[in-house]
Formats: sequence, C-alpha cells, structure tokens
Amino acid sequence: MPLDTALNSLGFAKPASETRVVVAMSGGVDSSVVAAQLKEEGYDVVGVTLQLYDHGAALAKKGACCAGRDIHDARRVAEAMGFPHYVLDYENTFREAVIDEFADSYLAGATPVPCIRCNERVKFKDLLATAKDLDADCMATGHYIRREMGEVGAELHSAADANRDQSYFLFSTTQEQLDYLRFPLGGLASKAETRALAARYGLSVADKPDSQDICFVPDGNYAAVIEKLRPGAAEPGEIAHVDGRVLGEHRGLIHYTVGQRRGLGIGGLDEPLYVVKLDVEARRVIVGPKEMLATRRVPLREINWIGGGVFTDVAEREVLVRVRSTRPPAPAVIRPISATEAEVELLSPEQGVSPGQACVFYAPEGTRVLGGGWIWKGR
Repeated sequence: MPLDTALNSLGFAKPASETRVVVAMSGGVDSSVVAAQLKEEGYDVVGVTLQLYDHGAALAKKGACCAGRDIHDARRVAEAMGFPHYVLDYENTFREAVIDEFADSYLAGATPVPCIRCNERVKFKDLLATAKDLDADCMATGHYIRREMGEVGAELHSAADANRDQSYFLFSTTQEQLDYLRFPLGGLASKAETRALAARYGLSVADKPDSQDICFVPDGNYAAVIEKLRPGAAEPGEIAHVDGRVLGEHRGLIHYTVGQRRGLGIGGLDEPLYVVKLDVEARRVIVGPKEMLATRRVPLREINWIGGGVFTDVAEREVLVRVRSTRPPAPAVIRPISATEAEVELLSPEQGVSPGQACVFYAPEGTRVLGGGWIWKGR
C-alpha cells in the first residue's frame, strides 16, 4: 500500500468499504444517525444493541434506552439502511456491574452515577471486546464528545455543543479504549443537526424523544427501585440538625441526597435547611444551613488519567474540574497521592459535593479532557 494513502474519515489508510465499524446502537436518534452516516459513506457497518435489563416493564416507556421498543427501533434502522444488526443479552453483566452497585451505593449514603459505570464496565469493555471479536477496525457510538489526534496519540475533547457535551460521563475511558473508539457526532453544533441528518436519511427515529432517566428506573423513582432490589432499605430514622436537635423523622435514607432542601418535612423553622450529611450507621439525615454544603477539598479514588505522561510525576496540577454533570468546569489543583488516588482543592468552594459523584479533569485552556476520579468520603 502506498505510504501516501489518504486516511478515511475514521482515520484508517484504506477505503471505507474495507473498514469494518461496529456501531453501538441504543435505538435512539444519535446512534442511529451514526450508523446511517457511516453506511452512506461506504463503511462495512455492523450494528449491535445490548439488552441490558428485563425490559418487560419498560415496553411502554418512551424515555429509556435499551428497552424492548428501542431494540425494535435499532433493528428497523439497520433494515432500512441495509446493514446487519445483532442484539446481545447482557442482562446478567449489567445487573452485576451496574445495578447492584447503584443500589449498594445509595444504601451507603452516596449518590451514584450508573451511566458512567455502564460506559466503563459494559459498553466500553464487553461490547468493545465483542467488536474486536467481529474483526472490526473500530467501534463508533452516538456520544457527544470528540476524539482528536494529538502529538502522541488520540485525545478526548469536549463536544462542540456545550449543551450536549457528555464528557462528564466518559471520563473513565482509558487510552487503549480511546484508540479504538470513534465519536462522529462530537463536532456537530447542535442536536438539531443530528435530527436533520436523521430526517435526510429517512430514519423512523428522527423525531424520537431523548432519553431522560436512568434506563432501569422506569419512572424516575430511584427509591422504589432500590427498595425492590434491597428489601428493607427504606427503614425510617431521625432527621437531626447539625447541632444535635432532632427535628423529625425521615422515611428512609434512600429518599435523600446531599444538598437536598425540598421534601424534608421539617417546615416551620426560621432558617432554610439542607441535607449536609447522611449518617448511614445511625440511620440519620443530618441537616444544616446552606453554607455547610460548601466544600473545597475533595478526596478522589479510582482515578483514570489520560492527560499524557504519568499522573504521579507532578506534585500539583492546575486544571479545571467538574464535580457534577450540570456544573461548568471550575479552577482547581490536583495533588496525586498514588496512581489512583488524589485530593482536589477547589479554588472556589462548591456546594453539594457528594460521595458517589465523579470529578472530571479538564485542561486549563482548550477542550481536552484529562480524566477524572470518583468522589468518596476519604479516610
């Protein structure tokens, strides 16, 4: 093959027709557009959809991915565009790797993010391995994030559309995974462009609503799901002020999260109170004034570093961090403790930082994602 062979749109020095790409298809408009676009460009496309949970109760739900209706929608797109489509039963894997930890984290007083664990432990692990078994050159998804080639290899960057950016949910992508993954939608300016492409391809999902809730929580009622998975999880206990006063009774720790103000059932007080701590051992919800939610030091573990070099080679790193998916990146200093642990110092205090959430690292300038870690209570 000539050395000057031009790279195709997926970065391979061969014709699109000789490049096999597995597309992870959830049945939504985003992944459907990716599959249709790559097929139109002439790639050897194989669609794969994961059945992640018992979808019998979710057949009539519009806002969940990977349910029965969504598998049907993905299959219809594959048939319309003329490429093979497979459904893989990953229910047991998903239960063990994602749902069980979700329930146990809530019971431990944390606020988990199961979508990150799903990407990390199922989609970018088992499904990616399946793509390699199918002799695919790469795997493409409908995530809104960019993969760009840097001086020493592939880099992860925030999406062009800040409103759709999913970098918070993909921080645990490893360098090896990033080398194999492709994200064709990351450079689009808006979701409207995606839907316009779906309409141009004549896809049946062009107007399908976006997924809003966690896929295995059919009506957004986390507590009901946890109580079903862990019977007896909603045992009542005391709601106590940080000064020790007992203000009322709660209906189970699983109904509360750090930073919560509404629905506490302790009205009639002079000051607005917020959940500042969940005391699992005493089965107590601790409440206090808003200023007690402010945090500057955030302990992290399970760190994934994709910022180049060795994470522990530098005593301090000035970065931007995001401690919730809904908050913009803010200035911080990372101090590594080990290859997988660190302490982050926020230059301006953040409110409602909760164990179980992710802290994602970004370069001080530009759009590069440097990795991240999981917030925990510390030692």
